[in-house]
Amino acid sequence: MKNRTSILLAFILMCAVQLPAFSQPMTEAAIDNLVATALKTFDVPGIAVGIVKDRKVVLAKGYGVRSLKTGEPVNEHTLFGIASNSKAFTATALGMLVDEKKLRWDDKVVDYIPEFRLYDPYVTQDFTIRDLLTHRSGMGLGAGDLMIWPDGSDFTRADIIHNLRYLKQVSPFRTKYDYDNNLYIVAGEVVSKISGLSWEDFVRTRILEPLGMTETAPSWSRLCDTSNTIAPHGAVDGKVQVIPRTTGDLMNAAGGIYSSVYDLSKWVGMLLNKGVFGTDNKTLISKQVHKDLWTPQTLMGVSTAPPYNTHFAAYGLGFRLADVKGYLEVSHTGGLAGMVTQILMYPELNLGIIVLTNQQVGAAFTAVANQIKDGYLGVTGIEWIKLISDRVIKSGEQADKTVQQVWAEVAKQQAGDVGSRPKPELITGTYRDPWFGEITIEENLGKLWFRSKRSPGLAGELLYYQGQTYIAKWNDRSLDADAFVLFQTGYDGKASGIKMKPVSPLTDFSYDFQDLEFERVKE
Repeated sequence: MKNRTSILLAFILMCAVQLPAFSQPMTEAAIDNLVATALKTFDVPGIAVGIVKDRKVVLAKGYGVRSLKTGEPVNEHTLFGIASNSKAFTATALGMLVDEKKLRWDDKVVDYIPEFRLYDPYVTQDFTIRDLLTHRSGMGLGAGDLMIWPDGSDFTRADIIHNLRYLKQVSPFRTKYDYDNNLYIVAGEVVSKISGLSWEDFVRTRILEPLGMTETAPSWSRLCDTSNTIAPHGAVDGKVQVIPRTTGDLMNAAGGIYSSVYDLSKWVGMLLNKGVFGTDNKTLISKQVHKDLWTPQTLMGVSTAPPYNTHFAAYGLGFRLADVKGYLEVSHTGGLAGMVTQILMYPELNLGIIVLTNQQVGAAFTAVANQIKDGYLGVTGIEWIKLISDRVIKSGEQADKTVQQVWAEVAKQQAGDVGSRPKPELITGTYRDPWFGEITIEENLGKLWFRSKRSPGLAGELLYYQGQTYIAKWNDRSLDADAFVLFQTGYDGKASGIKMKPVSPLTDFSYDFQDLEFERVKE
């Protein structure tokens, strides 16, 4: 009798752990309606949703269209660029090398890449593999990302490793979270140095193939079949349309993987099962390495407000970690030009949620994922689509007001007296930044033009704003990243240098114009 009672009690406790009281997971029909509303509300052409519960795929489904040009439907096998969700694969690859005792998390980076240098010599010498993955280098948010964005630059991974030494630290080492992409590129090079394989080959042969992720590729260029792939979309002059795809291999270790909800369900299932996968219980990573990946390393800001009452948030190794309604949430998001993604996992609930989209605004995946997770967490009374839509509209209106005021001033100046502006010959010429290289300011047919030599996508007309400041209006309007260009003058009245910053407060942080320090190249 005692044994039967103990068994019954254990079963009750197990059920209590699996799902909180009053939880009511959404039905497939309800999710269908939710996503249909999100597609319309946020002007997103296509979305794919995957849900893994108790090691089973309970939903893998596509909605909307892959491309506004073709109208072909999204399904569970449609491939999306998962962007920074690739970082977890890079951290896992390093963890596999830790398991093989070829690497330790706290090994120094310079022991594997001797040419690695940061601005501060002490930081360089003490910088570890763990530091590469935890966004606590002291460099600013997105520092150096202009070597990666927009796509099409001629920077190499060797260039990035070399140029990190020029990026000044904005906070003391290991004291502050500032998201970084370039150090994950360095982490990918560490994988290559130790394994003898490129990062791409390591991920394919050691992670994707064992997990049976046959649809997935480490990069766009390595996709064998692109027939069921989304087109990227973004708002250009207020209208959502197909925009250029990011195709370069430079940032693969930070954000290059293409996958589907069908394949990512296998990845999520392995992680929820602490590194074990398949019907024969094979092991990809040890429980210790799995624990390492999901252990807080760098503190992040939190809000204790309802509905989730989050009391801590931190970055682990390739994953974000937080307590949500008393449960551990392991997550990450990702964004490339024209596509954004999110993966959420709740290990205590054996639950994973995947949302992939082909529009570059994250509101849709947040609203869909939050509504689905609320059902499992027992959270009620929140309409996430309306709540987030209201926030987007409000922030958009504020940003639009700022941008409209700038362009109104530009229009006023264009119609005004040109004699009040700096003479073209005082500002034209070649300017150089230590890590970004050279740009030219040139006059052609009465117009001034900004052109980057190493990143051709950053080219556009310079329009006078006020004082010594112009606006760079990029030719590629999908960038949504027009910038102030401030000319600093010398004693002779000629421009001696240039400082820049984004015009819109909503410009993506990877356009880190503020980190540039151009000086005129003597002719």
